[in-house]
Amino acid sequence: MKILVLPGDGIGKEVTAQAVKVLDTVIGKQLAVELTEAPIGVAGVDAAGDPLPTETLELARKADAILFGAVGIPGDEQLPYAQRPGASLLRLRKDLGLFANFRPAFLFPELIGASTLKPEVIEGLDLMILRELTGDLYFGEPRGIRTTPEGERQGFNTMVYSESEVERIAHVAFRTARERRKKVCSVDKANVLEAMQLWRTVMTRVGAEYPDVELTHLFVDAASMMLMRAPKQFDVMVTGNVFGDILSDCAAMLTGSIGMLPSASLALGRKGLYEPVHGSAPDIAGKNIANPLASILSLAMMLRYSFDRADLADRIHRAVSKVMTDGYRTADIFQPGMKKIGTAEMGDAVVEALGRISG
Repeated sequence: MKILVLPGDGIGKEVTAQAVKVLDTVIGKQLAVELTEAPIGVAGVDAAGDPLPTETLELARKADAILFGAVGIPGDEQLPYAQRPGASLLRLRKDLGLFANFRPAFLFPELIGASTLKPEVIEGLDLMILRELTGDLYFGEPRGIRTTPEGERQGFNTMVYSESEVERIAHVAFRTARERRKKVCSVDKANVLEAMQLWRTVMTRVGAEYPDVELTHLFVDAASMMLMRAPKQFDVMVTGNVFGDILSDCAAMLTGSIGMLPSASLALGRKGLYEPVHGSAPDIAGKNIANPLASILSLAMMLRYSFDRADLADRIHRAVSKVMTDGYRTADIFQPGMKKIGTAEMGDAVVEALGRISG
């Protein structure tokens, strides 16, 4: 198992360290793991003048899986695009062909009071947002800032989807649904965008190959409303890069905190990049208050998808659930009567819980 660890910036370093701690514990002597760490984001600029250094990219290409933290600093949007820490992640996704982004939104029963939604709306929540990750506005050309003949600056981006790109993510969506509750909701904006008209056409055509899976369509504005109003109706939501970015963060509030949401970005094979959905949160970096559970749960997804060790992934889930039952909480999910602890202490609590859970 060749795993590349890219802690990145801000709280990425803190939460990733806890996931590595859990990895060391859960694998014990069962598996041979080769862990390598490399800089990315601001750390990459500091080390090599590039947010995605050539050496880091080469290590990523050779790795079986990547455990990623977060990138970004205040004001980095003012930097030239190629020098922005966030651009390093987009480049990495594109180079490695990580087109399928799995963002599960599930609710630990112990956190039902941490959500701002009514308990009856979210109790039993378990949905998967599947985001196409290497197309759309984030990668479409042309893009840039230009000056019009009238002398006014104008920013422009291009939403582009090819038929093959939509087919690829569609098959992933339907196959994923077959292993769940056999329902796919495709989210688009086909009423005003030609790229999304093609998206809906292709989704419908591919859906005909999966007669055992129910396919529905929603415009993204309606989907956003229904995600907050009645989220349990959804099983697999599949959508484009931009809409998926927004909807998956909305789903974070269903679970109580964005600090609880893991993700997996997969290529056609088993290679994947695993990261918490949250960002680098520089305002709380270095204070030992960030929630590491999304990073730890991302590790569980790595063991499940890249290394076919569902048994170890399930152990981690049970350990996190045990920690929740024991009342341990970081600041983002803290409620009166609970035990508030820090980032490192939460990692220690999961490790301790693993010791009480048989394999």
